[in-house]
Amino acid sequence: MGTRTLSIAPIETTAFITVSGPPGCGATTLCSQLSEAMDCPYVSGGDIFRELADERGLSLNQLTAKADASEGIDRELDQRLQTIAEKWGNADKPFILESRLAGWLAGEHADLRIWLDAPEDVRLQRIEDRVETEAEMRVREISEAGRYQSYYEIDIDDREFYDLHINTARWDKAGVFALVRTALEEYDLSADEGAFETPPVDLR
Repeated sequence: MGTRTLSIAPIETTAFITVSGPPGCGATTLCSQLSEAMDCPYVSGGDIFRELADERGLSLNQLTAKADASEGIDRELDQRLQTIAEKWGNADKPFILESRLAGWLAGEHADLRIWLDAPEDVRLQRIEDRVETEAEMRVREISEAGRYQSYYEIDIDDREFYDLHINTARWDKAGVFALVRTALEEYDLSADEGAFETPPVDLR
């Protein structure tokens, strides 16, 4: 599949968007494109995780090991993300929140919830230049899913409440962005008959 040069024109919106998906799904690329087009900030779970590591004087691998061993790290990360979601959800300004649980944590504050995915072999190819190995990616996905279920009774495979599900292997980066742009530009609040209810998440 060829790669087109993407010229990003502004998107006029005050929408609060969440973007979620497994490693290698294309979330970082889409969020960067949306942030430029919407002229707004975006925060990722990875950003907050790095903050936590820096605050503790730990490497990312060391903090990951601690998160696997104790639920306190995950809960602190998710509480920070939920606080950010609440702040921006009440601001009436455009914003993007990206993490595996962003759609859950933002709840009714989010205007548009997006789930990105791609076949595993495609995602593995995309992350081959990262530090994380194929085996580590698989272990992390399974570990995270188990922790979400154990801590919050969240089934990460329950995606009913997402507004858009996109297989990012079917379009190039420009194509995925174009799909989301269209959804934003064609969104009409007066014609909106209602989102699926987002299950509440108790982080206590």
